[in-house]
Amino acid sequence: MGILLRILIIVATFLFMEFVAWFTHKYIMHGFLWSWHKSHHTYHNDTFEKNDLFGFVFSIPAIITIVVGSEIESLWFLMYIGFGITAYGIFYVVFHDIIVHRRVKTSFKAKSSYLRRMMRAHYIHHKVHTKEGAEAFGFLYAPKKYEER
Repeated sequence: MGILLRILIIVATFLFMEFVAWFTHKYIMHGFLWSWHKSHHTYHNDTFEKNDLFGFVFSIPAIITIVVGSEIESLWFLMYIGFGITAYGIFYVVFHDIIVHRRVKTSFKAKSSYLRRMMRAHYIHHKVHTKEGAEAFGFLYAPKKYEER
């Protein structure tokens, strides 16, 4: 298969993962698995939180699709879907854990209005410390209403 098709599969999967992340965040993390996610909405000094278990759970489809796609020739496209899922996971760690929550110390300062809007939306999301009432569940997109005034 051509390289452009492989890149298209990776990019399309990466973009689709924003919907998956939004849906999962809103209906699962703030739903029946709030018992895990609550740790992320609670102040603590621990290095890890129960919410980090989601990273392991979300890595399973990426691992499976990469392995199956690389081992079964007729399912080659699954490997690139796995790469797209993995790329989104890397983006999530860099944006959410490092840039927004500073779980790794960095001197990075957001200069772009897009990034500042995304960060502001996430900070507004964290104003709510309960299962219900939160807003702004995505990571790649935040409506203009979250722009700095």
